Amino acid sequence: MDSRLIPPLSTLKGFEAAARKLSHRAAAEELNLTHPAISHQIKNLEDHMGVKLFTRDGRNVVLSKEGKLFYPYVLEALQQLANGVSAVQRATKSSPLRIHTYVTFSIRWLARRLLSFRSDYPDINIYLATCAANWGFDEESSDIGIIYRETPPSENYHWVPLFDYRLFPVCTPQLMSKQDGEFKVEELLNLPLLSVETEFDHWEKWFRNAGVEVETVVPHMVVDTKAVALEMVLNNEGVALVNGPFVDDDLRSGRLIKPCNHEIVFPGGWGVICRSDIKNEPQIKCFIEWITKHAAQERRSDYYNGVVSN
Repeated sequence: MDSRLIPPLSTLKGFEAAARKLSHRAAAEELNLTHPAISHQIKNLEDHMGVKLFTRDGRNVVLSKEGKLFYPYVLEALQQLANGVSAVQRATKSSPLRIHTYVTFSIRWLARRLLSFRSDYPDINIYLATCAANWGFDEESSDIGIIYRETPPSENYHWVPLFDYRLFPVCTPQLMSKQDGEFKVEELLNLPLLSVETEFDHWEKWFRNAGVEVETVVPHMVVDTKAVALEMVLNNEGVALVNGPFVDDDLRSGRLIKPCNHEIVFPGGWGVICRSDIKNEPQIKCFIEWITKHAAQERRSDYYNGVVSN
C-alpha cells in the first residue's frame, strides 16, 4: 500500500457528505462545520488527487466523472472504519454475545451444547433470549439469530444454513408396544396426534405426502410450542411431528422412536443469521464457526441418516 496516496480522513468525510447531499452547505450542517470549511476540505482533496470531484450545473453542485468513480470507494472505506471502531468497542466493553432463537431450538438443542461453547471460548459471555413463534431476526436486540427461513435473506445479512426442515413423527417405545407389529402410516390416525398451533396443517401434509388421502386431521391436542409437544410425547401421551434436530439425543438413547420412516423435507431450513457488516467481529465469527461445526456433526447422526428404532 502506498500511504502517500491516502488523503486526510477529514477531507474524505467532507467529500462523502457533500457527494451524498449534493450540497456543500448541507454537508457542513451535518458535520457541524462552516460552509467555507467544507469547501476547503474538498479543495484540499482535489489538490491531493489532482482532479476535480465536483462541477456546477447552474446553481447546483454535481459530481464530476471522477467524483462518481471515487465516491463508492470513500463510502466503503468509511464504513469499514466505522465497523472496526464498533468491533473494538464491543470487545473492550466485553458485552455478552446476544443470541435469539425459538423456545424449542433453545431448550431441545442449543442449551444442551452451550457448555461445549463455553469450554472452547471461556472469554465469551452469552445472553440467550427465546421467543415462542412467528419471529424473524431482530438486529436491534440480537447479534445473532437462529431461525427458520424458506429462502435466504438479502445481502444485508449473513446467513449460514444449519439443518433441513425435515418433518417426521416420533413417539415412545411404550406407545409403540401397544400395537401388534409395525405401524403402517394410516394406522397413526388411530393414535393421539399432538400438534403445534403454528403448524396446524402439518399432519395433513405429512399424511397426504405419504399417500394417505385425508380431508382434515383433527389433533388430539394443540399446544403453542414444539417443546411442549415433545414433553407430552416423552410422557407417553401421543405422537408428534418433529421439524428439526430436536430429538436426536432421544432417538439415540431409545427414549423416542420413529413409528414409521416417512418424512417430508420442506423448502428452506434452519440457519444462523447476523448482519453482514458484523459477521467478522471476533465473538460472532467464533460462534458461527462453532455452531456450524456442531450442526455438521448432527447432520451425520441417525436423525439425518433416517435410522428408525422400532
